[in-house]
Amino acid sequence: MRLLQFSLLFFILLLVQSCPKKSSTEIKEPTKPNIIAPPKLGFSVVGYFPSYRTVKEYDDVFFKRCTIINYAFSNVNTAGTLDAVNQLKFDSVYNKAKANGAKVFMSVVGADNFKAMATTAVGRNNFIKSVLQKVRQYKLDGVDIDWEYPKTSDGSDISFAALMKELSDSLHVDGKYYLSAAITPGKYAGSIRDGIKNEVFNYTDFFNVMIYDDFNTTVPYKHHSDMSFYDLCLNYWINTRGMPKEKFIAGIPLYGRPSGITQSGTVLSYKTILALGGNPVSDSAVVSAGGFNNYTIYYNGQNTVKNKAIKAQQNANGIMFWEIGQDDPGTNSLIKAACDAIGRVY
Repeated sequence: MRLLQFSLLFFILLLVQSCPKKSSTEIKEPTKPNIIAPPKLGFSVVGYFPSYRTVKEYDDVFFKRCTIINYAFSNVNTAGTLDAVNQLKFDSVYNKAKANGAKVFMSVVGADNFKAMATTAVGRNNFIKSVLQKVRQYKLDGVDIDWEYPKTSDGSDISFAALMKELSDSLHVDGKYYLSAAITPGKYAGSIRDGIKNEVFNYTDFFNVMIYDDFNTTVPYKHHSDMSFYDLCLNYWINTRGMPKEKFIAGIPLYGRPSGITQSGTVLSYKTILALGGNPVSDSAVVSAGGFNNYTIYYNGQNTVKNKAIKAQQNANGIMFWEIGQDDPGTNSLIKAACDAIGRVY
């Protein structure tokens, strides 16, 4: 009996010894980088500066009135990376903006190469590496994506969401670079409006909502950017879709469009409209241009811009202007009217 017990005990000891031992050094998951949102900007005044203009066209006050200058545009090449910009021209804009207290973003245009790039993970990865390199090279404060437009009909809404997520993670690792996007006003239901998925709200620091260009070449007497259109867009994105209001930047045009006729040669800058006899406090004028005589052009005058700025201050977190070179440089300036209405000191 004792022999049997001893044999059983010996067998148990052998069994215990043969069991694999747990390593004292546990394998841990790789540490993921902390994604840190950059500091909040507060109410923003965003002005687009097209690369075809020169800084000589602008007095310092143009830059003082804006809190952010979007240098437009940087293009995506066939390799899916960003083309270099004209360094001398960019530096002149950058230095002027910084000297007057404005942040500088690079706005990336979403043309054909952009769509192809965004379709694959490899393409997005190469693009993001290129963006980060340019952000550091040009000492940018942020990047603006202007893809007109991602759509549900071709699946580019999925590509856009993936790109914004990955780009957001990469830009926000350092906690100092911002990501914005120019998006559709959202008036019309369909593939373009639905191309902005709600998840993108989480990835993007703010949206420049293009509340203009609601024109018609066959129907007369239609304003392309009136207050009713403005109110509709605010309501759709913030109340219907749930975009946080602190991420909504309301776009205001610095140009006018006709209605019921061709837009070729008849779209005029605000300062040109005034030069042709337009009233700075009106929203329409009768002008002659582009081979058309005495047609009505619709624009935003100072009173409308003031109302839009006040409404944005109450219901959103900023205003955006396309583009600052179209503004009047004097007392009739629309950007000045907006800043005065919201009490912005510059």
